[in-house]
Amino acid sequence: MGRLFIESLPGPRIFKCSCCKVDSASPDDIVSKNFQGRFGKAYLFRCVVNICLGPTEERHLTSGLHAVSDIYCSYCLQILGWKYEKAYEESEKYKEGMYILEKYRMLKVGW
Repeated sequence: MGRLFIESLPGPRIFKCSCCKVDSASPDDIVSKNFQGRFGKAYLFRCVVNICLGPTEERHLTSGLHAVSDIYCSYCLQILGWKYEKAYEESEKYKEGMYILEKYRMLKVGW
């Protein structure tokens, strides 16, 4: 097994994994703060770092049927949210390729 590469994000404000404190996302990449996760409030991001993807599966979410992959912290393997792989409704297509991070699983550092 090789070395684990951990990416550090620049800037004073960063979202980190609440379990191991590894950088996960920048507030500059937030698309929307008006999402619901499994554990409450969640944010939609364009880009996240230091994650691993689980298998893609179809789920019925609040906004309809989507193909999603769970995302895990690449350091501690804590589940952080999911990635939208495919949206079946035209009005939801903008989410494809974006990520949901659950607020419950994140630390806000530098706020």
